Amino acid sequence: MNPEEQNKVLQAWQTSAPYWDKYRALITQMFAPITTGLIEEAQIGVGHNVLDIGGGSGEPSLTISGIVGPTGSVMYTDPAAGMVESAQAEAGRRGLTNVQFRQCSGDDLPFADGAFDVAVSRLSAMFFADPATAVRETLRVVLKGGRVVFAVWGPKEANPFFASITDVIDQFLEVPSQDSDAPDAFRFAVPGKLAGILKQADAKNVIERQLNFQIEAPISFEQFWQLRTEMSESLRKTMAGLTPAQLPTIKQAAADAAQRYFISGQMRFPAQAFIITGRKPTKK
Repeated sequence: MNPEEQNKVLQAWQTSAPYWDKYRALITQMFAPITTGLIEEAQIGVGHNVLDIGGGSGEPSLTISGIVGPTGSVMYTDPAAGMVESAQAEAGRRGLTNVQFRQCSGDDLPFADGAFDVAVSRLSAMFFADPATAVRETLRVVLKGGRVVFAVWGPKEANPFFASITDVIDQFLEVPSQDSDAPDAFRFAVPGKLAGILKQADAKNVIERQLNFQIEAPISFEQFWQLRTEMSESLRKTMAGLTPAQLPTIKQAAADAAQRYFISGQMRFPAQAFIITGRKPTKK
């Protein structure tokens, strides 16, 4: 990714930070199965020193903090200042003392070799400026034999939480096609793509697990529409460009498309992610 693209991605997350903070409780609930899957794969336990890369509004750092306990520690990192501030404020509200915060990018980690027992990245690898460098950096900062675990979204068609709105917009508007390596939610939706980068970086015991789960929350389509169109930078831009006549038509078409996922005030979308685990070689 060139510096201009990199800056655009960073700016998008910076402007998204207040919305992620606004919907913090909902986002935590919706993506909890990924957080749980990631923590289980990483085998995080009491006393571990854990690095969280691209921790966004605070997860999985805040959950991991309770697992590692006072004898363990969590180093939260994110390249967007707004996200760091939001996560730090939430940790302060919860009185957490075992989480530290650093603003940095995944491909330039300001930590010593072998500084952590384990490193995790939940739904952030898709936005790495340079995924190969970031994976090498992640392996560098864990102990020999230490685990690195990445969670990324599976295919768009298996994730109607995203597609139910974007597919409808694509029908109404001319949306330019995107390079499959550009930073977006589905950059690593092809099985084996991120696992291949781990293998190239000399990670051992690379395993990719498909995680099928439900994105659930006690919200209506109206609330879902607001949440999605505010949280996503690309959707915010698209909405801003619609004419007053287009907006209700698109919203109604999206409501019709998503209707089956909303029953009695409860949202339930089937979803799919990949959890990719590797280990740092013990001999170097």
